[in-house]
Amino acid sequence: MEKTLKLVLPAPEQKEEILNYKKEFEENRESMDGTAGLAAAESFEAWYEALLDNRSEETVREGLVPATTYLGVEAQSGRIVGFIDIRHRLNEYLLQFGGHIGYSVRKSERGHGYAAQMLQLALETCRELGIKRVLITCNKGNLASEKTILKCGGVFENETVNGQEIFRRFWIDL
Repeated sequence: MEKTLKLVLPAPEQKEEILNYKKEFEENRESMDGTAGLAAAESFEAWYEALLDNRSEETVREGLVPATTYLGVEAQSGRIVGFIDIRHRLNEYLLQFGGHIGYSVRKSERGHGYAAQMLQLALETCRELGIKRVLITCNKGNLASEKTILKCGGVFENETVNGQEIFRRFWIDL
């Protein structure tokens, strides 16, 4: 039986679970993509306040674009298995390197198809936001992410370089 996910907005009541998610990534020395800056946040409260501000064009923090961050929650257990961030529009940096959507799945929950489920649900949200073409990028060599993007309809466009990192860019027409 395939486990199913739902996307939910983070809430203060999930503080402990969210911090446990962060801890798992730190322990594995992995990049927490799609978490709206959770890795660098001074505190949960500061992160959550920024998360709320960044949902709206009127209150988005300087240098950022409006975005909505969701938790990927396993429907039966309620466990947070991933994060996914939907940027409502692109700036120049996102157009080259970051894309409309960033996501991550905790190491202990990989291999269950959660990333593809989260991405499919996020694409539905992009449709609701009126985004017609969605850009998704991944680091070259991140074969699991590339496979997920392709499974969800991504069409490879090109690679871009930012410092030592090479990004692969894919578009999905909605």
